[in-house]
Amino acid sequence: MRPESAQKPSLLWFDLTRDRSSEELIALFRPACDCQVSKDASLPEKDTHPLPDMICMHYDRPDMPGLNLLLEIKHKIPSIPIAMFTVQHSEELAVWAMRSRVWEYMVLPLSSAEIRRFLHALKQLYELRHSSGPDNKTLQIEHGPSLPDSIRLTVEHQKHQALSDVLLYIEQNFRESIDQKELAKRCGMTTFRFSRLFKEVHGLGFMDYILSKRMDCAKNLLDNSQMPITSIGYEVGFKDPSYFARAFKQFAGASPSEYRQRRRIPERVKKEEAELEQTLSQVIDSLPLRIEGR
Repeated sequence: MRPESAQKPSLLWFDLTRDRSSEELIALFRPACDCQVSKDASLPEKDTHPLPDMICMHYDRPDMPGLNLLLEIKHKIPSIPIAMFTVQHSEELAVWAMRSRVWEYMVLPLSSAEIRRFLHALKQLYELRHSSGPDNKTLQIEHGPSLPDSIRLTVEHQKHQALSDVLLYIEQNFRESIDQKELAKRCGMTTFRFSRLFKEVHGLGFMDYILSKRMDCAKNLLDNSQMPITSIGYEVGFKDPSYFARAFKQFAGASPSEYRQRRRIPERVKKEEAELEQTLSQVIDSLPLRIEGR
């Protein structure tokens, strides 16, 4: 009878990240798998027993030595499937992985659905490898598409998906100073590529987009609050009141005070008309009712 650890699929992990950060990723799989980390990126021997059910290779930014190691392992032990986990992603890298016959190509961070699908397919693979019954060769593994969503979906969707996390960050932090270079790094892009893609998707350059978010917020405060204009400028991210006034006038075609005045005149007129209508109604109601006789 196998020991308890053998009742789970066994994964041999290669930590190829620059900061050796694989433990956090491996922890996601420990409850369902027997996970071992390869020391010094050494390859298992063909006659090693038992061989792992899968080899998992974790990259942050894949380089040639790391990719060559994957090919070396694939050549040395072709019977063991390889799962490739990577933070940096591109279409070229995904195509390379598929041509290298990688069993699974996973772009980090993983969603709960991706983890469940991976473990389900891994369980079937484990049962197939350890089955001794006559039908073990006919078991079909529900592997699912090996290409990530960013490859399988349309080009337009790919672009929006690449910037989705960035837009959430901007929405929460547009009042603060935001470093475009740092956001590009988060997306695994150069600053030039990030800037070009951002404008292509949103029709505005990165800084113009930030400015429009600040101005929309300023308009809302001018319309719906009694805050002083200087305070509004500070609230939406401007440290210089005069610069805020100039930027707002260029954006809205009027200074903040002019904008507030123009927006409130129609409201005042409506309020006066409503008050007049109410007064007239009260006057009419107060008149005596006359009934003409024949």
